[in-house]
Parts: sequence; C-alpha cells; structure tokens
Amino acid sequence: MVKITFMGAGSTVFAKNVLGDCICVDSLKDCEIRLYDIDAERLRDSELMLQAINRNINNGRATIKSYLGVEQRKEALRSADFVVNAIQVGGYDPCTIIDFEVPKKYGLRQTIGDTLGIGGIMRALRTIPVLEDFARDMEEVCPNAYFLNYTNPMSILTGYMLRYTPIKTVGLCHSVQVCSRGLLQALGMEDKIEGHRDLIAGINHMGWLLEIYDKDGVDLYPEIRRRAIEKNEKEKHHDMVRFEYIKRFGYYCTESSEHNAEYNPFFIKSKYPELIERYNIPLDEYPRRCISQIKNWERLREELVKNPTLTHTRTEEYASYIIDAIVTNKPFKIGGNVLNTGGLIENLPQEACVEVPCMVDGMGIHPCRVGRLPVQLAAMNMTNINVHLITIEAAVTRKKEHIYHAAMLDPHTGSELSIDEIVRMVDELIEAHGSWLPEFK
Repeated sequence: MVKITFMGAGSTVFAKNVLGDCICVDSLKDCEIRLYDIDAERLRDSELMLQAINRNINNGRATIKSYLGVEQRKEALRSADFVVNAIQVGGYDPCTIIDFEVPKKYGLRQTIGDTLGIGGIMRALRTIPVLEDFARDMEEVCPNAYFLNYTNPMSILTGYMLRYTPIKTVGLCHSVQVCSRGLLQALGMEDKIEGHRDLIAGINHMGWLLEIYDKDGVDLYPEIRRRAIEKNEKEKHHDMVRFEYIKRFGYYCTESSEHNAEYNPFFIKSKYPELIERYNIPLDEYPRRCISQIKNWERLREELVKNPTLTHTRTEEYASYIIDAIVTNKPFKIGGNVLNTGGLIENLPQEACVEVPCMVDGMGIHPCRVGRLPVQLAAMNMTNINVHLITIEAAVTRKKEHIYHAAMLDPHTGSELSIDEIVRMVDELIEAHGSWLPEFK
C-alpha cells in the first residue's frame, strides 16, 4: 500500500486537487492518505471532503487518516512513501499583512510577495525552520520518502532541502504545464496547441520558454513575438509584463505578469508611477486574493465539505503523475525544481535551484541537461538566484546581516530604497514578525 502524507492539509482546495488526483489513479486507489495540519477545523473539513470523494469515485478503497498538531507530526510521516508539502507559515493574518504593510511605509510596493522581494525573503525565513523540523522527522521515520514541495518561495525552500537535508526533494509548480498553452490561447493561436512541443528551463516562476514548435515542427516563436508585441501596443490585458519580456529579451516565461512585475527593477517604480497603469500591474494582488478567499470560504465550504455527492476529475498537478510513475515504473516527464548539479544549465551556479525538464520512473526523478541559456536570460535568472542563495545562507547561519544582503541585492527592493532604508525596513519586519522569526531577534 502506497502511503502519502499531505503536510498543510488545511489547504482544502489544493488537497482536493492533489489527493483527489491520486484517488483517480489506478495504481493509487488503495493508497493510505495521511492528512496533517495544525488547524483542527480545516483539517476536519479536508478529511470530510476527501472521504466523500473516496466514497463516490473510489468505492471507499483508499484509507484516509488525520493528524493534528506538532505532537502527531511524526506519526503522520511514519513509513510514508511520499510527502506532499503545502504549508504556509504565519498565514495571511498576521504574516502576509506584515510583509505588505511594513514595506509600504518605506514606499516599497508589491504584487504577490511570495517568491522574491522582501515578502519572499521573509516568507522563506519563517518557513525554513519548519522544513528543518520536517526533514529531521522524515530522516527518522521515513528516510526514503520523496518530498514533493509546492510551498513558495519554491526555489529557496527546495534549494534549502536539497543542500542541507538528506531528503529526496523536488519542487513543483503548475506554471510550467500551462505556460505554452496559455500563451497560444492569449495570442489567438489555439490551432497550434494540439501536438505542440516546447522546452522550458530557468528558475521557478522565471522559467524561460526557450523553444516552441507546432505538430509539424514549425518554429512558432517568430509569430508569437510578432503578435505579442502588437497586442501590447494595441490593448490593455493581464499579461503585459511577460509580453514586454518577449519584446525586450526575446522570450516568454512561466509565471504570470503580476508575479514577474516584482522580480526585476523595471515595472514598479515610485519615480515612474505611470508604469503601473501602462503595464496593468495589480499592486497588492496577493492580499486582495486572500481577503476574497476568506470572504468566499463559507460558500466554498458548502460545495466541498458539505456535499455528499462530491466527485473529482484529475487535474494537471504533477504530484499524482510523479507518484504513479515511481510506483509503476511508467516514465513521465515533468518540469521540476532541482539543484543545478553538474551544470544542468551550464551558465547558472551549481548550487542554484533550477527548473528543468525531468524524467520520472521507478528509479526516481532524473533531471535533464539543458545546456546554456541565452546570456540575457541567464543574467535575469542570476538577479533572482543571488537572493535565493543569500536568503538560504541567512536561514542556515542565523546571521541577520545576510537578510540585509538579500534585501539589498533584491532587484526590486534595491532599485527603490537606499541601503539605510533597507536595513531599517528589515529590522522593523523582524520586530513585527516577533515569534515567527525568533532566531533574528
């Protein structure tokens, strides 16, 4: 029996997607699912939801158990074959609010704040100590399990796990599998979707669509570039930042424009406030989403938790495909976040966490060598990797000066604030986070 532990199971919608997917797979229908969370009510909601799906589409064949709180964490992990991580340390209130409101006092504005920037740095520093605890428990009770990380900041957290723990880890993000299709749909090239081939590599949320061909092997990039530039000139739309990437750097990337607007020094600038309107950038987008989700949760809870006829259709999330490929030894290709060991991407550092094609089979996860990125794309990735590596260093060494370094070198933060302002802002954030960052008090 395959044992799957889901850390952060109070993320009810995401638990439905990942674990509902597993229940849909022939090789996993008799699996044992362990749900772990520190929120009793949300944990119970997720268990009720999954029990309904299990009854309705799987004749109740899967075994579903719940484990609440740190005291039960080790039992949730014991003998697990796969551990899915979807935790958020500190939640929206207070930590996300702090991550957005304190920087605003210094004139630093953000959109998402979960991957890079000062918000991403703080989120990583809150989360790494928890992952350290997870890894210690896993080493004791399930040392051979695979750790499938979905938690952001992806590159920082996955890089930490791979460099500083013995746990077999891969980082997963659905922005890879929807990248090409979404681009072709946005540009009115839907007829090119079926049978198309692509190559995506770089870092999480800034993985570059390096090549894309239709089913007959015709290079689609010339037409993509023409249409993207034309669309940005003629209309306002939700993907203007990434289309500007195509114009200026020649290539499209994986994650959304609201994310990428804050990964560089180009678009959110107090000196040029008109850029927000010009590129249709949704400032404070992540807090807005959180407020909306909280407001709509009771309605959604009725649909998911109190619905005795609830079913599920398999999604594109990678987790069930990875587990199935390892269990059955039937190969499957993913875009995974792994260490750049051996120079999978030759012009990025080996200690960086990169996003590259990986083959998965019964022997595990096998990253594919990509070669060299175009120099401008590697340079863009490096501005983010600098922050990833120094944030990990801060978490591991517990040295506050490395938090300053990471913030100073962050492309958006460093372009907006002076060094003195950055230091004061970091100090205020650490103070505001209180018990969430005790190592740096």
